[in-house]
Amino acid sequence: MRLVLFGDGESPHLLKWARALAPRVELWAASSRGFLPGFDGVVPEARRLSLGTTPQFEGGNFGLLKLLPRLTEWLERVKADWIHAHYLTSHGTLAWLATRWLGAPGKLVGSAWGSDILVTPARGGLLRWVTSQVLKACELTTSDSEHMAWHMRALGATDVMTFPFGLEALPELPPSDRKLGHVFFANRGLEAVYAPQRVLQVFAAIAVEWPGSELVVANTGSLRPELERLADKAKLRERIKFVGRLDAAQQAAQYARARWYLSLPTSDSVAVSVLEAMAHGCIPILSDLPANHELVRHGENGLILPRGALPKLEDLQPLLKAKDAIAQANHDWVAQNAMFGPWVDRFLGRLQEIEASPGGRRSVVPAMADPPSVDLAAIAEAQRLDAEAKAMEAAAAALAADQASPAAIKLGPRK
Repeated sequence: MRLVLFGDGESPHLLKWARALAPRVELWAASSRGFLPGFDGVVPEARRLSLGTTPQFEGGNFGLLKLLPRLTEWLERVKADWIHAHYLTSHGTLAWLATRWLGAPGKLVGSAWGSDILVTPARGGLLRWVTSQVLKACELTTSDSEHMAWHMRALGATDVMTFPFGLEALPELPPSDRKLGHVFFANRGLEAVYAPQRVLQVFAAIAVEWPGSELVVANTGSLRPELERLADKAKLRERIKFVGRLDAAQQAAQYARARWYLSLPTSDSVAVSVLEAMAHGCIPILSDLPANHELVRHGENGLILPRGALPKLEDLQPLLKAKDAIAQANHDWVAQNAMFGPWVDRFLGRLQEIEASPGGRRSVVPAMADPPSVDLAAIAEAQRLDAEAKAMEAAAAALAADQASPAAIKLGPRK
């Protein structure tokens, strides 16, 4: 199978797709900008096209239209079986125009990334119409949440595969004694859409009741100076550590150390960082967005915070008591539902099925399982019984020791 991957070649997410696809297909790649160095070992330069532009991913990329003939000419030379466009309001639109209107060969498959479905179509009738036309032109589309898949179908998509943009490798679950119950970790971008001010607000509410609690804030963004000022104003500067952008090993070390993970964006699909945190045994505290309910049962394996709500220490305590069971359940759920490689295999299997039987019946792709379920009441009862048993054992040991002591030995009458 010859497949063209079309998107932003300077995005690590597109590179992740390339790493997954390269061993499985004859992979070619076209980028609206350039390519990250990591592409050099994945897609030969002779199989790549760099358009060298700066697309607006929210739509309105009319300046890109002048590059459409160049893209179309390259696609005509490649003669791909499939053109896999990522981000439908930019690259998806160009791929649709190249194939549908200029006759470039190849069937179209599209992957939605979030705001191209959840935000852009609501900005105007033209953008909604274009998004709808791209979805209808795709033989297959992919979504990383059921919530977004519903919106895609409402806009005209027919065959939607839903799977998380999951992990390439499953980390080992850190030992319980390595994780620190008082440590919170957050690593979303320090930009408005990720609401980092809300992260600080939530931690500040916890910090008032929990002396010694600590928040580690990773990543960078335009809001970092403001966040540092907020931490100073709240007199929490010594308990909130800004560590900047981390590499994969440094980030894994923070996941392994933290017991809690905070992610509170205003708009999101299933986030890879949340999956990473769950795989490392963190207890997630997430914003009240539909996609987050696909990962967390509130009060069982994490918390979902409604807009404006602040958690209390009493909300965290039942989860902390069941920390080991939650860590294992979250890790196991990721292992079974959110590993990227097996989902890519299913994705390619669906493409082969479409090639073999255009318009025919399609097999049913397994859906993600429901979020992990942890019975906190049963765990609490087991802990109570265990504590009672230990107390009885301690009392029996103390009694035996008392009876065996010299003071407890009765001396007989002197003769």
